[in-house]
Amino acid sequence: MARNDDQETPEKTGRIAQIRQTYKMARRSDRWVGWITLGILLGVLALAVVVGIFVGPLWLWIIVGLPIALLGAAIVFGRRAERAAYSQIEGQPGAAAAALGTLRRGWETTPMVGANRYQDVVHRAVGRPGIVLIGEGSVPGRVANLLAQEKKRHSRVAPEMPVVEVIVGREEGQVPLPRLTRHLNKLPKNIRPAEVTELRARLRALGSTPIGIPKGPLPKGARIPRGTQMPGR
Repeated sequence: MARNDDQETPEKTGRIAQIRQTYKMARRSDRWVGWITLGILLGVLALAVVVGIFVGPLWLWIIVGLPIALLGAAIVFGRRAERAAYSQIEGQPGAAAAALGTLRRGWETTPMVGANRYQDVVHRAVGRPGIVLIGEGSVPGRVANLLAQEKKRHSRVAPEMPVVEVIVGREEGQVPLPRLTRHLNKLPKNIRPAEVTELRARLRALGSTPIGIPKGPLPKGARIPRGTQMPGR
């Protein structure tokens, strides 16, 4: 029995440490995240107690309300932590690559398949919509030119496959960083799963590291948490 406790302790400790680290990261740009999460937790529990007093039995409503309160707090905490993480890396070179790392199964992403000396970069995501090229940089026109070059390069390898171009930013016609993965997941499914597998194999011939890659690094430790490790996510 003691052996099982020893095996579970490091896992529990690691989970608590991860939650604490996520909280510290989120609090740097959202100082209310802890209070709001606690408010949701206590608010749902208070509602369960009130209903239990008037409807009864009280103990049953507390048992039902506790996991619902934890779930609600976890969802709110996860969303605010995710928003805080985006705000801390938005505008940095390579921030879109960090966001693309949170795409669900069915996507294959390759960061920085194209770049220029101005630190404009193009990332690639391959999935049911086809080839999606994601550009980011400080000058939209320059990023559009880089995307056009990459589109030609990719079209030579897979001329029959659809290529979707996306520019990350806050200007008209661009996709804000926090909405990037949602935008990609809403794209129409243009090709079959078998074609996706074949497309991935063909695109590997292009390589993943472009010539002239910018010297500026990707944001250090830039990760967009998939919600949080709290129960219920």
